[in-house]
Amino acid sequence: MKIVLIVEDDKNIARAMGVRLGAHGYRVTHAYDAITALMVAKNTEPDLVVLDISMPGGDGFVVAERLRQWKGDAIPIIFVTASQKPGLVERAETLDAACFLQKPFSGQEFVATVAAAI
Repeated sequence: MKIVLIVEDDKNIARAMGVRLGAHGYRVTHAYDAITALMVAKNTEPDLVVLDISMPGGDGFVVAERLRQWKGDAIPIIFVTASQKPGLVERAETLDAACFLQKPFSGQEFVATVAAAI
């Protein structure tokens, strides 16, 4: 069973993502801030990380940089955000993101993106 770490500070969104993925056979772990995300990643060694960009304790790009230092590109990362700031997609690409999803997105789109990234 593939393990997906969802890093999202909005607990309702995180739960919804987790329920979707759980229904499709994924084992899901959660973190709600950047610091916890790194600890959970080290403890669970996920097959994929879904990473919000704006959250407490540091942004998703910092988490991605630390994950890359630790595991290289072995863990695919899907960035998610509601932000419309310019340059976010480009920064995600420099971190070898598997995908960049703009919120809101459909449950089907989310599950398909995770499946393609794994």
